[in-house]
Amino acid sequence: MTTLAPYRSDRQAGRDGMAQLLRAEWTKLRTVRGWMIALVVAALLTVLLGLLFATGSRSSCSNGPVEVACPAVPVGPGGEAVDDKFFFVHRPLAGDGAITVRLTSMTGVITYPPPDHDKIIPGMVPWAKAGIIVKDGTRQGSTYAAMMLTGAHGVRMQHDFTHDTAGRPGGVSATSPRWLRLTRSGDTLTGYESADGTHWSKVGTAQLAGLPATVQIGLFVASPGDLTVKANSLGGVIEQMRLATVTAVFDQVSLQGTAPGGAWTRDDIGAAAGDGPGGIHHPGGVKESGGTYTVTGHGDIAPSSDGTTLEATLTGAMISLIVVIVVAVMFITAEYRRGLIRTTLLASPRRGRALAAKAIVIGVAAFVAGLAAVLVTVPLGTHILGANGNHVLPVSSLTEARVFAGAAALFAVTAVFALALGALFRRSVVAVITAITLIVLPYILATASVLPEGLSEWLLRLTPAAGFAVLQSIPEYPQVIGHYAPSAGYYPLAPWAGFAVFCGYAALALGLAARRLHRRDA
Repeated sequence: MTTLAPYRSDRQAGRDGMAQLLRAEWTKLRTVRGWMIALVVAALLTVLLGLLFATGSRSSCSNGPVEVACPAVPVGPGGEAVDDKFFFVHRPLAGDGAITVRLTSMTGVITYPPPDHDKIIPGMVPWAKAGIIVKDGTRQGSTYAAMMLTGAHGVRMQHDFTHDTAGRPGGVSATSPRWLRLTRSGDTLTGYESADGTHWSKVGTAQLAGLPATVQIGLFVASPGDLTVKANSLGGVIEQMRLATVTAVFDQVSLQGTAPGGAWTRDDIGAAAGDGPGGIHHPGGVKESGGTYTVTGHGDIAPSSDGTTLEATLTGAMISLIVVIVVAVMFITAEYRRGLIRTTLLASPRRGRALAAKAIVIGVAAFVAGLAAVLVTVPLGTHILGANGNHVLPVSSLTEARVFAGAAALFAVTAVFALALGALFRRSVVAVITAITLIVLPYILATASVLPEGLSEWLLRLTPAAGFAVLQSIPEYPQVIGHYAPSAGYYPLAPWAGFAVFCGYAALALGLAARRLHRRDA
Protein backbone atom coordinates (compact mmCIF):
# COMPACT_ATOMS: atom_id res chain seq x y z
CA MET A 1 0.00 0.00 0.00
CA THR A 2 2.78 2.41 0.86
CA THR A 3 4.40 2.00 -2.56
CA LEU A 4 1.21 3.13 -4.35
CA ALA A 5 0.73 6.36 -2.41
CA PRO A 6 3.33 8.44 -4.31
CA TYR A 7 1.88 7.29 -7.63
CA ARG A 8 -1.60 8.37 -6.61
CA SER A 9 -0.24 11.66 -5.34
CA ASP A 10 1.57 12.38 -8.63
CA ARG A 11 -1.50 11.50 -10.64
CA GLN A 12 -3.70 13.69 -8.49
CA ALA A 13 -1.17 16.48 -8.76
CA GLY A 14 -1.21 16.13 -12.51
CA ARG A 15 -4.97 16.47 -12.59
CA ASP A 16 -4.87 19.44 -10.27
CA GLY A 17 -2.11 21.02 -12.32
CA MET A 18 -4.07 20.65 -15.56
CA ALA A 19 -7.18 22.07 -13.95
CA GLN A 20 -5.19 25.09 -12.78
CA LEU A 21 -3.76 25.56 -16.27
CA LEU A 22 -7.23 25.45 -17.79
CA ARG A 23 -8.50 28.01 -15.30
CA ALA A 24 -5.53 30.25 -15.99
CA GLU A 25 -5.93 30.06 -19.78
CA TRP A 26 -9.66 30.67 -19.53
CA THR A 27 -8.95 33.72 -17.37
CA LYS A 28 -6.54 35.02 -20.01
CA LEU A 29 -9.15 34.57 -22.75
CA ARG A 30 -12.13 36.10 -20.96
CA THR A 31 -10.24 39.07 -19.52
CA VAL A 32 -9.16 40.30 -22.96
CA ARG A 33 -12.39 41.98 -23.95
CA GLY A 34 -11.50 42.19 -27.62
CA TRP A 35 -11.13 38.44 -27.95
CA MET A 36 -14.47 37.69 -26.33
CA ILE A 37 -16.19 40.35 -28.40
CA ALA A 38 -14.63 38.87 -31.54
CA LEU A 39 -16.02 35.41 -30.72
CA VAL A 40 -19.47 36.92 -30.21
CA VAL A 41 -19.09 38.76 -33.53
CA ALA A 42 -18.18 35.48 -35.22
CA ALA A 43 -21.40 33.92 -33.96
CA LEU A 44 -23.46 36.98 -34.97
CA LEU A 45 -21.96 37.02 -38.46
CA THR A 46 -23.03 33.43 -38.96
CA VAL A 47 -26.55 34.31 -37.88
CA LEU A 48 -26.91 37.61 -39.76
CA LEU A 49 -25.41 36.43 -43.06
CA GLY A 50 -27.40 33.19 -42.92
CA LEU A 51 -30.67 35.06 -42.35
CA LEU A 52 -29.76 37.55 -45.08
CA PHE A 53 -29.33 34.64 -47.50
CA ALA A 54 -32.67 33.14 -46.45
CA THR A 55 -34.50 36.45 -46.73
CA GLY A 56 -33.13 37.10 -50.22
CA SER A 57 -33.99 33.63 -51.56
CA ARG A 58 -37.47 33.44 -53.05
CA SER A 59 -39.13 30.82 -55.23
CA SER A 60 -42.48 30.60 -57.00
CA CYS A 61 -44.14 28.79 -59.88
CA SER A 62 -46.37 30.14 -62.62
CA ASN A 63 -49.89 29.26 -63.65
CA GLY A 64 -50.07 31.06 -66.94
CA PRO A 65 -49.31 34.73 -66.24
CA VAL A 66 -49.99 34.30 -62.51
CA GLU A 67 -47.31 33.36 -59.98
CA VAL A 68 -48.42 30.71 -57.49
CA ALA A 69 -46.82 28.74 -54.71
CA CYS A 70 -44.87 25.74 -55.95
CA PRO A 71 -46.40 22.34 -55.14
CA ALA A 72 -45.02 20.46 -52.18
CA VAL A 73 -42.30 17.94 -52.96
CA PRO A 74 -43.34 14.36 -52.11
CA VAL A 75 -41.78 12.79 -49.04
CA GLY A 76 -40.87 9.10 -48.94
CA PRO A 77 -41.37 6.61 -46.10
CA GLY A 78 -37.98 7.53 -44.65
CA GLY A 79 -38.81 11.24 -44.51
CA GLU A 80 -36.59 12.20 -47.46
CA ALA A 81 -37.70 14.29 -50.44
CA VAL A 82 -38.41 12.07 -53.44
CA ASP A 83 -39.25 12.05 -57.12
CA ASP A 84 -42.27 9.83 -57.71
CA LYS A 85 -43.32 10.32 -61.31
CA PHE A 86 -44.00 7.45 -63.72
CA PHE A 87 -46.67 5.83 -65.88
CA PHE A 88 -48.50 3.07 -64.02
CA VAL A 89 -50.71 0.30 -65.43
CA HIS A 90 -52.16 -1.38 -62.36
CA ARG A 91 -54.91 -3.22 -60.59
CA PRO A 92 -55.56 -3.92 -56.90
CA LEU A 93 -54.13 -6.94 -55.11
CA ALA A 94 -55.76 -8.06 -51.86
CA GLY A 95 -53.44 -10.03 -49.62
CA ASP A 96 -50.59 -12.15 -50.90
CA GLY A 97 -49.87 -12.66 -54.59
CA ALA A 98 -47.41 -12.17 -57.42
CA ILE A 99 -46.94 -10.64 -60.85
CA THR A 100 -44.79 -12.12 -63.62
CA VAL A 101 -43.99 -10.46 -66.95
CA ARG A 102 -41.73 -10.84 -69.93
CA LEU A 103 -39.98 -7.71 -71.13
CA THR A 104 -39.10 -7.89 -74.83
CA SER A 105 -38.15 -4.33 -75.76
CA MET A 106 -36.96 -1.13 -74.10
CA THR A 107 -36.22 1.95 -76.20
CA GLY A 108 -36.08 5.65 -75.57
CA VAL A 109 -35.86 9.12 -77.07
CA ILE A 110 -34.19 12.30 -75.83
CA THR A 111 -35.52 15.76 -76.67
CA TYR A 112 -33.08 18.65 -76.92
CA PRO A 113 -33.97 21.90 -75.13
CA PRO A 114 -34.15 25.26 -76.96
CA PRO A 115 -32.93 26.33 -79.41
CA ASP A 116 -33.05 22.74 -80.73
CA HIS A 117 -36.13 21.70 -78.77
CA ASP A 118 -37.65 20.10 -81.87
CA LYS A 119 -34.65 17.80 -82.32
CA ILE A 120 -35.33 14.29 -81.03
CA ILE A 121 -32.71 11.55 -80.97
CA PRO A 122 -32.98 7.88 -79.99
CA GLY A 123 -31.38 6.82 -76.73
CA MET A 124 -31.91 5.97 -73.09
CA VAL A 125 -30.39 7.45 -69.97
CA PRO A 126 -28.53 4.94 -67.76
CA TRP A 127 -31.23 4.92 -65.06
CA ALA A 128 -34.28 4.68 -67.29
CA LYS A 129 -36.60 2.08 -65.73
CA ALA A 130 -39.23 -0.38 -66.89
CA GLY A 131 -40.67 -3.23 -64.89
CA ILE A 132 -43.20 -4.31 -62.28
CA ILE A 133 -44.12 -2.72 -58.98
CA VAL A 134 -46.18 -3.22 -55.83
CA LYS A 135 -47.16 0.12 -54.30
CA ASP A 136 -49.27 1.39 -51.43
CA GLY A 137 -51.76 3.13 -53.70
CA THR A 138 -51.04 5.89 -56.19
CA ARG A 139 -50.12 8.63 -53.73
CA GLN A 140 -46.69 10.10 -54.44
CA GLY A 141 -44.15 9.10 -51.83
CA SER A 142 -46.00 5.97 -50.70
CA THR A 143 -44.06 2.80 -49.94
CA TYR A 144 -43.26 0.41 -52.80
CA ALA A 145 -41.04 -2.37 -54.10
CA ALA A 146 -40.15 -2.82 -57.78
CA MET A 147 -38.32 -5.17 -60.12
CA MET A 148 -36.98 -3.43 -63.20
CA LEU A 149 -34.63 -3.37 -66.14
CA THR A 150 -32.59 -0.17 -66.43
CA GLY A 151 -31.03 1.62 -69.37
CA ALA A 152 -27.44 0.70 -68.55
CA HIS A 153 -27.35 -0.96 -65.11
CA GLY A 154 -29.10 -4.24 -65.82
CA VAL A 155 -31.83 -5.68 -63.64
CA ARG A 156 -32.41 -4.03 -60.26
CA MET A 157 -34.70 -4.44 -57.30
CA GLN A 158 -35.48 -1.13 -55.63
CA HIS A 159 -37.78 -0.18 -52.78
CA ASP A 160 -38.76 2.90 -50.80
CA PHE A 161 -36.69 5.20 -53.06
CA THR A 162 -33.29 4.83 -51.35
CA HIS A 163 -32.74 1.05 -51.52
CA ASP A 164 -31.19 -0.56 -54.59
CA THR A 165 -30.06 -4.16 -55.20
CA ALA A 166 -28.33 -5.24 -58.40
CA GLY A 167 -29.32 -8.25 -60.48
CA ARG A 168 -27.75 -9.46 -63.70
CA PRO A 169 -26.30 -6.87 -66.10
CA GLY A 170 -27.29 -6.50 -69.74
CA GLY A 171 -30.14 -5.23 -71.84
CA VAL A 172 -33.12 -6.72 -73.63
CA SER A 173 -34.25 -7.56 -77.16
CA ALA A 174 -36.93 -9.64 -78.84
CA THR A 175 -34.47 -12.53 -79.18
CA SER A 176 -33.12 -12.11 -75.65
CA PRO A 177 -36.07 -11.16 -73.41
CA ARG A 178 -35.91 -10.59 -69.64
CA TRP A 179 -38.44 -12.15 -67.29
CA LEU A 180 -39.30 -10.38 -64.03
CA ARG A 181 -41.32 -11.58 -61.05
CA LEU A 182 -42.37 -9.85 -57.83
CA THR A 183 -44.10 -11.73 -55.02
CA ARG A 184 -45.83 -10.51 -51.90
CA SER A 185 -46.13 -12.44 -48.63
CA GLY A 186 -47.41 -10.15 -45.90
CA ASP A 187 -44.97 -7.26 -45.61
CA THR A 188 -42.24 -9.17 -47.47
CA LEU A 189 -41.66 -8.46 -51.18
CA THR A 190 -39.25 -10.68 -53.10
CA GLY A 191 -37.91 -10.05 -56.60
CA TYR A 192 -36.76 -12.62 -59.15
CA GLU A 193 -35.39 -12.58 -62.69
CA SER A 194 -35.08 -15.19 -65.43
CA ALA A 195 -33.77 -15.48 -68.96
CA ASP A 196 -36.28 -18.12 -70.05
CA GLY A 197 -39.23 -17.93 -67.64
CA THR A 198 -38.35 -21.35 -66.20
CA HIS A 199 -35.13 -20.97 -64.23
CA TRP A 200 -35.40 -18.13 -61.73
CA SER A 201 -32.78 -16.28 -59.71
CA LYS A 202 -33.60 -14.31 -56.58
CA VAL A 203 -32.47 -10.66 -56.76
CA GLY A 204 -33.53 -9.28 -53.39
CA THR A 205 -36.07 -8.98 -50.59
CA ALA A 206 -37.74 -5.91 -49.10
CA GLN A 207 -39.58 -5.56 -45.81
CA LEU A 208 -42.26 -2.88 -46.18
CA ALA A 209 -43.59 -2.25 -42.68
CA GLY A 210 -47.21 -1.19 -42.55
CA LEU A 211 -48.08 -2.27 -46.09
CA PRO A 212 -51.90 -2.35 -46.29
CA ALA A 213 -53.87 -5.48 -47.08
CA THR A 214 -54.84 -4.16 -50.53
CA VAL A 215 -52.10 -2.69 -52.69
CA GLN A 216 -51.69 -1.68 -56.33
CA ILE A 217 -49.71 -4.06 -58.52
CA GLY A 218 -48.73 -3.71 -62.16
CA LEU A 219 -46.40 -2.39 -64.85
CA PHE A 220 -44.48 0.88 -64.76
CA VAL A 221 -42.13 2.92 -66.94
CA ALA A 222 -40.06 5.98 -65.97
CA SER A 223 -37.07 7.87 -67.28
CA PRO A 224 -35.20 10.73 -65.59
CA GLY A 225 -33.83 13.52 -67.78
CA ASP A 226 -30.60 13.31 -69.72
CA LEU A 227 -28.04 15.39 -67.79
CA THR A 228 -25.08 16.92 -69.58
CA VAL A 229 -22.34 18.87 -67.83
CA LYS A 230 -20.10 21.09 -69.96
CA ALA A 231 -17.03 23.08 -68.92
CA ASN A 232 -17.26 26.84 -69.32
CA SER A 233 -14.49 29.28 -70.16
CA LEU A 234 -13.76 30.00 -66.48
CA GLY A 235 -13.10 26.38 -65.61
CA GLY A 236 -16.55 25.81 -64.09
CA VAL A 237 -19.44 23.88 -65.58
CA ILE A 238 -22.84 24.41 -67.17
CA GLU A 239 -25.59 21.88 -66.41
CA GLN A 240 -28.29 21.05 -68.95
CA MET A 241 -31.17 18.61 -68.48
CA ARG A 242 -33.01 17.20 -71.50
CA LEU A 243 -36.39 15.47 -71.44
CA ALA A 244 -36.09 11.71 -71.91
CA THR A 245 -38.87 9.17 -72.37
CA VAL A 246 -38.82 5.39 -72.50
CA THR A 247 -41.12 2.85 -74.14
CA ALA A 248 -41.18 -0.75 -72.94
CA VAL A 249 -43.02 -3.76 -74.36
CA PHE A 250 -44.39 -6.36 -71.91
CA ASP A 251 -46.14 -9.64 -72.64
CA GLN A 252 -46.79 -12.93 -70.84
CA VAL A 253 -48.31 -10.88 -68.02
CA SER A 254 -49.72 -13.09 -65.29
CA LEU A 255 -51.13 -12.34 -61.85
CA GLN A 256 -51.50 -14.60 -58.84
CA GLY A 257 -53.71 -13.74 -55.91
CA THR A 258 -57.00 -11.96 -55.42
CA ALA A 259 -57.35 -8.85 -57.55
CA PRO A 260 -60.72 -7.20 -56.85
CA GLY A 261 -62.07 -5.05 -59.61
CA GLY A 262 -60.50 -7.03 -62.42
CA ALA A 263 -59.76 -4.29 -64.98
CA TRP A 264 -56.43 -2.57 -65.46
CA THR A 265 -56.24 1.12 -64.53
CA ARG A 266 -53.92 3.67 -66.17
CA ASP A 267 -52.38 6.49 -64.11
CA ASP A 268 -49.75 9.08 -64.98
CA ILE A 269 -48.37 9.39 -61.45
CA GLY A 270 -47.11 12.90 -60.69
CA ALA A 271 -48.11 14.22 -64.12
CA ALA A 272 -47.57 17.97 -64.43
CA ALA A 273 -50.23 20.25 -65.87
CA GLY A 274 -49.46 21.50 -69.36
CA ASP A 275 -50.74 21.96 -72.87
CA GLY A 276 -50.28 18.35 -74.00
CA PRO A 277 -53.01 15.75 -74.55
CA GLY A 278 -55.38 15.68 -71.62
CA GLY A 279 -53.82 18.85 -70.24
CA ILE A 280 -50.66 16.97 -69.18
CA HIS A 281 -47.10 18.04 -69.90
CA HIS A 282 -45.48 15.24 -71.94
CA PRO A 283 -47.96 12.54 -70.90
CA GLY A 284 -47.18 8.84 -70.75
CA GLY A 285 -49.43 6.17 -72.18
CA VAL A 286 -50.16 2.51 -72.84
CA LYS A 287 -51.33 0.51 -75.84
CA GLU A 288 -52.71 -2.99 -75.36
CA SER A 289 -53.01 -5.55 -78.14
CA GLY A 290 -53.50 -9.29 -77.70
CA GLY A 291 -52.01 -9.38 -74.20
CA THR A 292 -49.03 -7.23 -75.16
CA TYR A 293 -48.64 -3.90 -73.37
CA THR A 294 -46.58 -1.08 -74.83
CA VAL A 295 -46.02 1.47 -72.06
CA THR A 296 -44.39 4.90 -72.39
CA GLY A 297 -43.39 7.23 -69.58
CA HIS A 298 -40.86 9.63 -68.12
CA GLY A 299 -39.94 10.87 -64.66
CA ASP A 300 -38.23 8.92 -61.90
CA ILE A 301 -38.81 6.94 -58.72
CA ALA A 302 -35.86 7.99 -56.60
CA PRO A 303 -34.61 10.36 -53.88
CA SER A 304 -34.78 14.02 -54.88
CA SER A 305 -32.15 16.73 -54.46
CA ASP A 306 -34.32 19.43 -56.01
CA GLY A 307 -34.41 22.01 -53.25
CA THR A 308 -32.36 23.95 -50.74
CA THR A 309 -30.25 22.17 -48.16
CA LEU A 310 -30.33 23.23 -44.53
CA GLU A 311 -26.57 23.86 -44.54
CA ALA A 312 -27.13 26.57 -47.16
CA THR A 313 -28.18 28.80 -44.26
CA LEU A 314 -24.60 28.61 -42.93
CA THR A 315 -23.13 30.75 -45.72
CA GLY A 316 -21.86 33.24 -43.15
CA ALA A 317 -19.74 30.62 -41.40
CA MET A 318 -16.87 31.19 -43.84
CA ILE A 319 -16.33 34.78 -42.71
CA SER A 320 -16.91 33.76 -39.10
CA LEU A 321 -14.11 31.21 -39.34
CA ILE A 322 -11.70 33.96 -40.39
CA VAL A 323 -12.59 35.84 -37.19
CA VAL A 324 -12.06 32.65 -35.17
CA ILE A 325 -8.67 32.16 -36.82
CA VAL A 326 -7.55 35.67 -35.85
CA VAL A 327 -8.65 35.23 -32.22
CA ALA A 328 -7.01 31.81 -31.89
CA VAL A 329 -3.72 33.03 -33.36
CA MET A 330 -3.68 36.11 -31.13
CA PHE A 331 -4.39 33.94 -28.10
CA ILE A 332 -0.87 32.50 -28.39
CA THR A 333 1.14 35.08 -30.35
CA ALA A 334 0.20 37.89 -27.95
CA GLU A 335 2.25 36.14 -25.27
CA TYR A 336 5.25 35.90 -27.58
CA ARG A 337 4.91 39.52 -28.61
CA ARG A 338 4.76 40.74 -25.00
CA GLY A 339 7.35 38.30 -23.68
CA LEU A 340 4.83 36.63 -21.37
CA ILE A 341 5.33 33.13 -22.75
CA ARG A 342 8.26 32.55 -20.35
CA THR A 343 5.99 33.36 -17.42
CA THR A 344 3.43 30.85 -18.68
CA LEU A 345 6.07 28.16 -19.09
CA LEU A 346 7.61 28.95 -15.71
CA ALA A 347 4.21 28.27 -14.11
CA SER A 348 3.97 25.05 -16.10
CA PRO A 349 7.34 23.46 -16.85
CA ARG A 350 5.59 20.71 -18.81
CA ARG A 351 5.33 22.75 -21.99
CA GLY A 352 3.18 20.34 -23.93
CA ARG A 353 0.58 20.50 -21.19
CA ALA A 354 0.57 24.30 -21.35
CA LEU A 355 -0.05 24.20 -25.09
CA ALA A 356 -2.76 21.56 -24.64
CA ALA A 357 -4.53 23.75 -22.08
CA LYS A 358 -4.55 26.67 -24.50
CA ALA A 359 -5.89 24.42 -27.28
CA ILE A 360 -8.68 23.07 -25.06
CA VAL A 361 -9.77 26.52 -23.90
CA ILE A 362 -9.84 28.15 -27.34
CA GLY A 363 -11.40 25.03 -28.89
CA VAL A 364 -14.21 24.90 -26.34
CA ALA A 365 -14.85 28.65 -26.63
CA ALA A 366 -15.05 28.40 -30.43
CA PHE A 367 -17.30 25.33 -30.19
CA VAL A 368 -19.75 27.16 -27.91
CA ALA A 369 -19.80 30.21 -30.20
CA GLY A 370 -20.36 28.04 -33.26
CA LEU A 371 -23.05 25.91 -31.66
CA ALA A 372 -24.96 28.98 -30.45
CA ALA A 373 -24.83 30.45 -33.96
CA VAL A 374 -25.99 27.24 -35.62
CA LEU A 375 -28.84 26.66 -33.17
CA VAL A 376 -30.23 30.08 -34.08
CA THR A 377 -29.37 30.24 -37.79
CA VAL A 378 -30.52 26.89 -39.14
CA PRO A 379 -34.05 26.71 -37.62
CA LEU A 380 -34.81 30.38 -38.24
CA GLY A 381 -33.19 30.38 -41.69
CA THR A 382 -35.06 27.29 -42.89
CA HIS A 383 -38.33 28.79 -41.60
CA ILE A 384 -37.71 31.97 -43.62
CA LEU A 385 -36.76 29.95 -46.70
CA GLY A 386 -40.00 27.98 -46.46
CA ALA A 387 -42.05 31.15 -46.00
CA ASN A 388 -40.44 32.54 -49.16
CA GLY A 389 -41.59 29.55 -51.21
CA ASN A 390 -38.33 27.61 -51.12
CA HIS A 391 -38.42 23.88 -50.54
CA VAL A 392 -35.91 22.93 -47.86
CA LEU A 393 -34.91 19.29 -48.29
CA PRO A 394 -35.93 17.34 -45.18
CA VAL A 395 -33.37 15.24 -43.33
CA SER A 396 -33.50 12.85 -40.41
CA SER A 397 -33.06 14.06 -36.84
CA LEU A 398 -29.71 12.24 -36.70
CA THR A 399 -28.46 14.04 -39.81
CA GLU A 400 -29.65 17.40 -38.51
CA ALA A 401 -27.86 16.78 -35.21
CA ARG A 402 -24.69 15.84 -37.11
CA VAL A 403 -24.81 19.09 -39.11
CA PHE A 404 -25.30 21.12 -35.92
CA ALA A 405 -22.52 19.37 -34.00
CA GLY A 406 -20.30 19.25 -37.08
CA ALA A 407 -20.57 22.99 -37.68
CA ALA A 408 -19.67 23.73 -34.06
CA ALA A 409 -16.81 21.21 -34.21
CA LEU A 410 -15.60 22.92 -37.40
CA PHE A 411 -15.30 26.16 -35.42
CA ALA A 412 -13.42 24.33 -32.65
CA VAL A 413 -10.91 22.51 -34.87
CA THR A 414 -10.31 25.69 -36.88
CA ALA A 415 -9.44 27.47 -33.63
CA VAL A 416 -7.10 24.68 -32.51
CA PHE A 417 -5.40 24.53 -35.91
CA ALA A 418 -4.91 28.31 -35.96
CA LEU A 419 -3.57 28.27 -32.40
CA ALA A 420 -1.07 25.57 -33.36
CA LEU A 421 0.09 27.62 -36.34
CA GLY A 422 0.47 30.63 -34.08
CA ALA A 423 2.63 28.60 -31.69
CA LEU A 424 4.63 27.22 -34.60
CA PHE A 425 5.30 30.48 -36.45
CA ARG A 426 5.04 32.87 -33.47
CA ARG A 427 4.05 35.67 -35.81
CA SER A 428 0.39 36.69 -36.04
CA VAL A 429 0.31 37.75 -39.68
CA VAL A 430 2.13 34.66 -40.95
CA ALA A 431 -0.06 32.29 -38.92
CA VAL A 432 -3.34 33.98 -39.92
CA ILE A 433 -2.45 34.02 -43.60
CA THR A 434 -1.33 30.37 -43.48
CA ALA A 435 -4.55 29.27 -41.76
CA ILE A 436 -6.76 31.13 -44.23
CA THR A 437 -4.76 29.78 -47.16
CA LEU A 438 -5.09 26.19 -45.96
CA ILE A 439 -8.71 26.25 -44.76
CA VAL A 440 -10.74 29.00 -46.41
CA LEU A 441 -9.08 29.44 -49.80
CA PRO A 442 -9.30 25.78 -50.94
CA TYR A 443 -12.98 25.71 -50.00
CA ILE A 444 -13.75 28.86 -51.99
CA LEU A 445 -11.81 27.66 -55.04
CA ALA A 446 -13.41 24.20 -54.92
CA THR A 447 -17.01 25.37 -54.58
CA ALA A 448 -17.05 28.52 -56.71
CA SER A 449 -16.95 26.73 -60.12
CA VAL A 450 -13.65 28.34 -61.07
CA LEU A 451 -11.56 25.16 -61.19
CA PRO A 452 -11.95 21.87 -63.06
CA GLU A 453 -14.10 19.52 -61.00
CA GLY A 454 -11.34 16.94 -60.64
CA LEU A 455 -9.00 19.49 -59.10
CA SER A 456 -11.78 20.80 -56.85
CA GLU A 457 -12.40 17.31 -55.52
CA TRP A 458 -8.71 16.75 -54.79
CA LEU A 459 -8.56 20.03 -52.89
CA LEU A 460 -11.40 18.79 -50.69
CA ARG A 461 -9.63 15.47 -50.15
CA LEU A 462 -6.12 16.63 -49.34
CA THR A 463 -6.42 20.01 -47.61
CA PRO A 464 -7.93 20.98 -44.25
CA ALA A 465 -10.95 22.21 -46.25
CA ALA A 466 -12.00 18.55 -46.37
CA GLY A 467 -13.55 19.21 -42.96
CA PHE A 468 -16.45 21.09 -44.56
CA ALA A 469 -17.81 17.71 -45.67
CA VAL A 470 -19.29 17.37 -42.18
CA LEU A 471 -21.93 19.93 -43.19
CA GLN A 472 -23.31 17.92 -46.16
CA SER A 473 -26.85 16.82 -45.31
CA ILE A 474 -28.01 15.18 -48.56
CA PRO A 475 -26.00 12.11 -49.60
CA GLU A 476 -24.99 11.09 -53.09
CA TYR A 477 -27.18 8.26 -54.38
CA PRO A 478 -25.49 6.02 -56.99
CA GLN A 479 -28.87 5.12 -58.51
CA VAL A 480 -29.81 8.77 -59.14
CA ILE A 481 -28.64 10.86 -62.07
CA GLY A 482 -27.16 14.05 -60.65
CA HIS A 483 -24.27 16.47 -60.77
CA TYR A 484 -22.39 15.38 -57.66
CA ALA A 485 -19.71 18.05 -57.50
CA PRO A 486 -18.36 20.47 -54.85
CA SER A 487 -20.04 23.37 -56.64
CA ALA A 488 -23.38 21.62 -56.09
CA GLY A 489 -22.71 20.98 -52.39
CA TYR A 490 -21.34 17.44 -52.63
CA TYR A 491 -17.97 16.46 -51.21
CA PRO A 492 -15.66 13.64 -52.33
CA LEU A 493 -15.30 12.30 -48.78
CA ALA A 494 -17.99 11.14 -46.37
CA PRO A 495 -18.91 13.74 -43.71
CA TRP A 496 -16.91 12.34 -40.80
CA ALA A 497 -14.08 11.14 -43.05
CA GLY A 498 -13.56 14.66 -44.36
CA PHE A 499 -13.71 16.05 -40.84
CA ALA A 500 -11.12 13.46 -39.76
CA VAL A 501 -8.72 14.82 -42.41
CA PHE A 502 -9.06 18.29 -40.88
CA CYS A 503 -8.53 16.90 -37.38
CA GLY A 504 -5.39 15.16 -38.65
CA TYR A 505 -3.98 18.47 -39.84
CA ALA A 506 -4.79 20.09 -36.50
CA ALA A 507 -3.10 17.23 -34.59
CA LEU A 508 -0.02 17.45 -36.83
CA ALA A 509 0.24 21.21 -36.35
CA LEU A 510 -0.11 20.83 -32.57
CA GLY A 511 2.59 18.17 -32.54
CA LEU A 512 4.99 20.37 -34.51
CA ALA A 513 4.21 23.34 -32.28
CA ALA A 514 4.84 21.29 -29.13
CA ARG A 515 8.14 20.08 -30.54
CA ARG A 516 9.28 23.61 -31.25
CA LEU A 517 8.10 24.76 -27.83
CA HIS A 518 10.26 22.09 -26.20
CA ARG A 519 13.28 23.31 -28.14
CA ARG A 520 12.86 27.04 -27.67
CA ASP A 521 10.66 29.23 -25.50
CA ALA A 522 10.62 32.34 -27.67
